Amino acid sequence: MKKQQSGFTMIELIMVIVILGILAAFALPRFADFGTDARAAAIQGAGGAVKSASAIAHAAHLAGKSTTSGTPAVTTVRLEGEDITMVNGYPSAASILDAAQISDEDFDTNTTGTTTTVSAKNVADKTKCQVRYTEATSIDDAPDILIEVDDCK
Repeated sequence: MKKQQSGFTMIELIMVIVILGILAAFALPRFADFGTDARAAAIQGAGGAVKSASAIAHAAHLAGKSTTSGTPAVTTVRLEGEDITMVNGYPSAASILDAAQISDEDFDTNTTGTTTTVSAKNVADKTKCQVRYTEATSIDDAPDILIEVDDCK
């Protein structure tokens, strides 16, 4: 009588390993680099925070919750315990980071004149992965808020 053996043959095991290797070779690169997507999402989140903070500060200004001094109309609004300097009814470039509660620990920030930029850290080209806030130029205009996430590598 012949004994029945159970299990897989060497060929079957090798074929399974080869198939898993092929699947891994195609699937792994799709999931390997989450950093680019994470940086883009962080910049979009910062852009949303800047837009919201600008709108909330403007609403507080319109509601008469501001104090006025000097010319042109420079006012101050108090949000979350912070004094936000307003220019033409919207946060100044220097104050938008405080209004949006964006810190230098999480992002690279730069304020020059009437423009503030918030860039992702560890990105090759900061101009392609940033939020740019430019102050309102008149009482009739809103600030220019540009979110760029073209290349967050």
